[in-house]
Amino acid sequence: MSAASAAAAASSAALANRRRQNNNSCNRSNANSSLTSLTAMIIGTNFQPPLIQATFGRYESQKRDDWNMFIQFLRTHSPPLLLSRCSGNHVVEFLLYLDQFGKTKVHCESCRFFGEPQPSSLLCSCPCPLRQGWGRLDAIVGRLRVAFEENGGSPEMNLFRSLAVKLYLREVRDEQAKSRGVITY
Repeated sequence: MSAASAAAAASSAALANRRRQNNNSCNRSNANSSLTSLTAMIIGTNFQPPLIQATFGRYESQKRDDWNMFIQFLRTHSPPLLLSRCSGNHVVEFLLYLDQFGKTKVHCESCRFFGEPQPSSLLCSCPCPLRQGWGRLDAIVGRLRVAFEENGGSPEMNLFRSLAVKLYLREVRDEQAKSRGVITY
């Protein structure tokens, strides 16, 4: 018997012995609590398993946050809007609203850095606006497209698939590419 397999056998025997001791000292009927105590015994902490309902993946969390932000935008719109009364133009208005939180420098045609793929570090003197990057906007629209249908909207009436939204995203992509000196066809 090799040293590795002997160590594994000893480890599993010790674990089985601990399980027997744990079961004798505390006879639990709930399978979850015995699994929790076994895991706590192995890890050596007061381990509590995460709630499955409260655990979201990154995509699901972002989708939920984007949807809540869009609904909040509709509530604070002047006048307040119902989702059933929205159009693609309202989605574009929402995307324009998001620009104020952007981190991507988009140079104007009059800027000395316009068309340079990697401008120098003198950007702090550049008055050009910070906007949302095209990739981020495209990802937000994609998540909202899915969230709309998950919240009862029909795929045929999905306002995030509208022509106005597609044209706006294309315009943003082309403007930002041109600002960096990338030629698009």
